[in-house]
Amino acid sequence: MEALEKIKAIAQDPYSYALNLKKTTDKPVVGNFCSYTPEELVFAAGGVPFRLFGTKDDISLADAHLQAYCCSLVRGGLEDALKGNLSFLDGTVFPHTCDSIQRLSDIWRLNTGFAFHIDVVLPVKLDTQSARIYMIDVLNSFKSDLESALKNRITEEKLRQAIKLYNRLRQTLGEIYEMRSKDPDSISATDLYHVIKASMITDRDEFLELLTLLRDELKKKIKDRTLNTHKRIILSGGICNHPDIYTALEESGAEVIWDDLCTGTRYFEGDIEESGDPIEAIADRYMTRVVCPAKHLTVTARGESLVRLVKDRNASGVIFMFLKFCDPHAFDYPYLKKFLDDAGIPNILLEVEEQLPSDAQLKTRFETFVDMID
Repeated sequence: MEALEKIKAIAQDPYSYALNLKKTTDKPVVGNFCSYTPEELVFAAGGVPFRLFGTKDDISLADAHLQAYCCSLVRGGLEDALKGNLSFLDGTVFPHTCDSIQRLSDIWRLNTGFAFHIDVVLPVKLDTQSARIYMIDVLNSFKSDLESALKNRITEEKLRQAIKLYNRLRQTLGEIYEMRSKDPDSISATDLYHVIKASMITDRDEFLELLTLLRDELKKKIKDRTLNTHKRIILSGGICNHPDIYTALEESGAEVIWDDLCTGTRYFEGDIEESGDPIEAIADRYMTRVVCPAKHLTVTARGESLVRLVKDRNASGVIFMFLKFCDPHAFDYPYLKKFLDDAGIPNILLEVEEQLPSDAQLKTRFETFVDMID
């Protein structure tokens, strides 16, 4: 599939893609570390939102600024910035999420030389009217900051067009996820990983064209009834930048048929209302989408959502996959595990860094888990 091969090439070498984009267009590239980045506003300002995933290289320079118990995403992102690997970035946006990202923002501002740096201090508790009012105020401030940084006025029409494009992107990503859930042989989990990664770094106009072509190609392949007998697994956690995990699972007799990841469904879950005030509509998506551990609805919202997801997707079990030293996910894990245990849903925890355990170790753990599942 030609579209898939182009998408994989971008996902496998995102920095080369970004450097080429800078050479061939005048679009500013705006880095971010989090799915709570209001990308519609960046796009409406003429920018290309670019998700940063850290580095797989050894970390040395960042250790002068961060403790070893910071997660590999934070340390790896700073390492790439200090080494000059992110020279294509015009600036960086830091949403208010975990403590490590917030402190990285301060260190980044003081030790890197990008043209602009914007903090977006979104509310933490999302189930009150006052939080919604505050969210709208923050988004309006972010709009003003972007206009100043990128020297480009964000008109209401530009913002409406951005919302429409992002809704189409989210809907098309959702369609492809649905195809894999229905027929895991239609597209491998590893290839879907490349699709979702590329969706966070590619110029969105360009990516929507590729994604639409891919969806249309997959529609010709999908079967009404899958012959795949692998155990159906859901991944839950923060980021996954490890295609090897999907391969090891498949070799162990399991298929990732859905996920609950920041670099997965939480990135595209929930459309934005296209009528009414666009800033308020963007705020409402962030107020109602499935939350990550750094945001809060009700006390049990995440547990209830995860159990419901397992049942809706006819999944056999859940693999929690957290970055080592990720405090928010570690705090939520005991109660999420209890929710799954009480519902009789098999689950295991896998803590990872940028350097994975050996293939043999991974496969042994996954095979043991698959054998546990009825």
